[in-house]
Amino acid sequence: MSDSPCESVPSTSESPNKETQMKDRCDPLSLIKTAVVVLTRLPDYKISALRPPTPQQFYSEDDSCSSSDSDMLWEQDDDSSDSDFSLSNNKRKTQKKNSSRNDNEQAPIIVSSAFAHCSTETTKVRPNLPEKEVAVGMMILAKRKTMKWQRGKIVDIVTKEDGRLKYKVCFEQKGRSLVSGHHIAFDTIPDLEQLYVGARVVVRFPDHKFRPGVLSELPSRKNRLRFLVFIDDHTPLYLGLPSFHLVCRPLDDILEDIPDDPHKAFMARYLKDWPYPHLTQFKAGQMLNVQLNGVYQRSEVQAVDCSVMQVLFQDTQVREWIHRGSIRLQHMARFLDINTVEEQDYDSD
Repeated sequence: MSDSPCESVPSTSESPNKETQMKDRCDPLSLIKTAVVVLTRLPDYKISALRPPTPQQFYSEDDSCSSSDSDMLWEQDDDSSDSDFSLSNNKRKTQKKNSSRNDNEQAPIIVSSAFAHCSTETTKVRPNLPEKEVAVGMMILAKRKTMKWQRGKIVDIVTKEDGRLKYKVCFEQKGRSLVSGHHIAFDTIPDLEQLYVGARVVVRFPDHKFRPGVLSELPSRKNRLRFLVFIDDHTPLYLGLPSFHLVCRPLDDILEDIPDDPHKAFMARYLKDWPYPHLTQFKAGQMLNVQLNGVYQRSEVQAVDCSVMQVLFQDTQVREWIHRGSIRLQHMARFLDINTVEEQDYDSD
């Protein structure tokens, strides 16, 4: 017998494997175990349960099958082109063959789009920052007419009896005017921290003309990192930061500065719904009725760019970019009328 308790004498009846196991049992190094990580894919229903809850009336982007920015379907016809995502490929092909002529006549889906989930992209509250100084000698943009602003210089600041300040402006293109603080804008590029949805701005057009508007989208991946501004005549524009200027002393209710009543009502609803603006879903080639000069005219969608789309008026062959939630769209106007009635009924109850 050996002096070592760990020695073993192989017998003819024991297999080499058993001998090896006994040696390993006595070897301290063999006691060290190697950690192994096994990844198991969870079922989709478990993944959904682990996600943070979203408001009940909105779907998340991951759940949307018909559009990358569609979260809630407000209205959907049975023969809508976006309603066949649940059909099989064969059925979808058959449907397209049988309804190729009717595709252009479909009523659009109206969605409430979750524009973004980051507060810096959706804020509609004016930041609590010190007001920038407005002084004599400053170059500014000032209101000349309802839809016409011009560059000029502040030559005097007048204090009225009620304490309000008025600014005497000498325009570059001749003429002078005495205007309020909400009718002048800084002639500099605004700081990002100053911007919010609902900010009163003045836009510089390619023809070097200036028109007032309201900032309606902040840059995000949904609009390809651009700003959306609604001009006071209801025209939507995607812009870069250097193309607009902040109004110096905006009114507490910026809607009071909008002269057009239908657009004022639209902006009131838009800002109330933000960051879930109502949008119609159209594709290039679809036909729709768009209001022009107070009359609905037959139009064709030419292109869709994020929240705006280009339409071609059939009678005049004129192209125009309009917002996908514009009250000029017949389907949207009807939807907003119905929605307003339902809200009034709810309030009365």
